[in-house]
Amino acid sequence: MRKLLATTAIAAVALMALSGCSTRTDTTGGSTAAAGFPADSVIGVALPSKTSENWVLAGGLFEDGLKTAGFKGDVQYAGASTTVKDQQDQISAMVTNGAKVIIIGAADGGQLGTQVKAAKDAGATVIAYDRLILNTPDVDYYVAYDNFKVGELQGQALLDGLKSRKAAGPYNIELFSGSSDDANSAVFFNGAMSILQPKIDDGTLVVASGQTDIKQTATAGWKAENAQSRMDSLLTSTYGDKALDGVLSPNDTLARAIITSVKAAGKPIPVVTGQDSEVESVKSIMAGEQYSTINKDTRVLVAQAIKMAQALQKGEAVDVNDTKSYDNGVKIVPAYLLPPVIVTKANAAEAYANDPKLAPLTK
Repeated sequence: MRKLLATTAIAAVALMALSGCSTRTDTTGGSTAAAGFPADSVIGVALPSKTSENWVLAGGLFEDGLKTAGFKGDVQYAGASTTVKDQQDQISAMVTNGAKVIIIGAADGGQLGTQVKAAKDAGATVIAYDRLILNTPDVDYYVAYDNFKVGELQGQALLDGLKSRKAAGPYNIELFSGSSDDANSAVFFNGAMSILQPKIDDGTLVVASGQTDIKQTATAGWKAENAQSRMDSLLTSTYGDKALDGVLSPNDTLARAIITSVKAAGKPIPVVTGQDSEVESVKSIMAGEQYSTINKDTRVLVAQAIKMAQALQKGEAVDVNDTKSYDNGVKIVPAYLLPPVIVTKANAAEAYANDPKLAPLTK
């Protein structure tokens, strides 16, 4: 199930993570670039469009962190309208410009095979960042939070939230998943369903709309308006005189859109999950609206990706701690996975104690 089928303070944090000790647990499946490359080489970073707060933050962190590490950073975002074509062109340009490592947060992990092959042919190392790149042997490493675990935490949070409001079921719920062109969407969904499906099977949970397939639950482009529109339709078609107890939402942007829809319909806010610890969602959690989010500190993830680039530059082995879970359809991609943390109102102050942006929101 775990296999996938288908700025000063911030700069200081990043530098600490880059220069500090690693949580190295396994290097099996990693490779050593024996010759290394010059310390001032170009490192390309190709990110998708700015669809969430964390993607916006990542770009600045990469720029600062790569500069601090002595590299020439080339950080690019894909545009919102022609996202995949933009990213394909940007990666090609990075190859032409001699990037030694290209870190890719895929706009569409299934449409970058040609570009990553060109990168490999040119001698570059390809690191998939946050989203796995699919159906190609030419991706070397994957760095991310443990996305299957994210889904498991979301599923359990939904159950816990439902029980906190009503001791026993049945509970009426609806399921939302992310964009079908994002490889993570299925991983999040499968992780959540590993927790929720047994409760659906025994009748504790009832998906009243009947929409349980990931194709039915997908949210194109991770766009808030698409989630809100679907929630509007579900409320109209299914919940006229029926209570909606909970909603599995894969991230915070969609969670807030779902809550907006429910409020507009004049219904009580159900238990709604999320992910990414976006400022507005943390505020919503503290206000007692959104039930949960996931803390995946972008500062730590970016720092780990840069640390991989530093190891490659020095000709050292790259740290990985998972060599079994992430099958991109052609190969098992050696991965470095960071642990996600579930956050509710009850533990928000503790979870964000070291986050200068979020900690004040929990007081």
